Amino acid sequence: MPSLLIIDDSSNIHSILRSDVVKKGTLVNSAYTAAEGVELFTKTEPDVVLLDVGLPDDSGLNVFRQIHDLDERVPVIFLTGGSTTETAIEAMSLGAYEYILKPFEPVALGHLLASAFEASRLARDAPQMIEDEKNAGAGDLILGRSAAMHEVYKAIGRVSRQDVTVLITGESGTGKELVARSIYHHSLRSKKPFLAINCAAIPEALLESELFGHEQGAFTGAANRRVGKFEQCNGGTLFLDEVGDMTPVTQAKILRVLQEQEFERVGGNTTIRTDVRILAATNRDLPAFVKDGRFREDLYYRFNVYSIALPPLRAREGDLVLLVECLLKRFASAMGKKFTGVAPAAMQLLKQHSWHGNVRELQSVVKFALVQATSSVIVPEFLPAILGNASKEEIRAQPLSPTICEWETLIEKLLAEAPANLYEEWLARTDVILLNHVLKMTNGNMVHAGKILGIHRSTIRAKVRALNISMDSFREQPSESAEDYEAP
Repeated sequence: MPSLLIIDDSSNIHSILRSDVVKKGTLVNSAYTAAEGVELFTKTEPDVVLLDVGLPDDSGLNVFRQIHDLDERVPVIFLTGGSTTETAIEAMSLGAYEYILKPFEPVALGHLLASAFEASRLARDAPQMIEDEKNAGAGDLILGRSAAMHEVYKAIGRVSRQDVTVLITGESGTGKELVARSIYHHSLRSKKPFLAINCAAIPEALLESELFGHEQGAFTGAANRRVGKFEQCNGGTLFLDEVGDMTPVTQAKILRVLQEQEFERVGGNTTIRTDVRILAATNRDLPAFVKDGRFREDLYYRFNVYSIALPPLRAREGDLVLLVECLLKRFASAMGKKFTGVAPAAMQLLKQHSWHGNVRELQSVVKFALVQATSSVIVPEFLPAILGNASKEEIRAQPLSPTICEWETLIEKLLAEAPANLYEEWLARTDVILLNHVLKMTNGNMVHAGKILGIHRSTIRAKVRALNISMDSFREQPSESAEDYEAP
């Protein structure tokens, strides 16, 4: 159960946080003074701390220094009034996670708390590298006994305690973040902060600010100074995921940090020094990007001091059965399902699949199978249709239950194919489900279906033709107007 420590002298703030912000299932401890907060921090070892800047017996900054000395990995979020913003910013430069102004927006603070809990989990829970699920604990696993995975284990062991930059490569879904976390937890910086950032998930205009921070007024919306990840993570480890998607401007700034361990905030001219170990990851072919001019050659060599290449699931001979059994047991327990085994025919379908989405795709398939399962044994009927040999057109035409697991599996498959028209393929897939439901409800009457969908029947007719939807099963009642049922 995640735990939160709130240190604030206002009982009203405690009440609002407990009722409107903190999610159910979170253990909350409350302190109203600085002394009480430090004492509770020592006793309860919380995952995240919400700390008021102004306390009756001491400043929040002094409290932060004390708890930071006890455990630097715990994210601390400052609650601050406008007049104490500079104090909160100073705390962030010393390693605080974030600050938020009072009065705060509960939803925004809720999102920030969720992010902080995840950061705390990444820094505290070391992934286990094991060959047999029987020896596994409850945390994240790097599971496999194949020769390819043994090479990964040895590489992690060699480089963890060497304070060098590591480049982790591999296809999407192979577990690059788990390897990065494992390196961190076995490193000499394991008691220092660990922060992760996905370079592909943040717009270019915001990525620089996220990494390096910005000064007040640096750009539209920059109402206050912001401390970036490089400054927050001083002394610790920063995991940069999807570095192949960084823009040339960001690449240049990252290169300077790696070379000189210094940078300026966006819009600033003060040089800030930092001591951060970089772990980078990508599913891109960086040597090809260098050749095409899309990635700086000098930065590539800075990242590639030591590299670990993760094998795709299809190259991990013998690991699939082990992973399937492990994932089924874990997910079945979490979902309250009973699981006793996998039928040979179902396992054969799993073995013959190409797994372009790797372990992440396998996780989605296993979850889907458990949702579909009506018995304790997984049979082929419980597996998603895309595991068969159907063509893309046949897969589109197959009706699906719109479950999250099914969508996740489809997305992983489409992403693995690196399509140039992913959006169109996604729309086609969802159009099939929507049209099937509406046409079934209207008994195939395109005029009525058009009114429900808000589009002309000619558009429906074109979609039905393009998606190879059979109209025969919809026409259960005679039409009053043949035109309404015009053949596609």
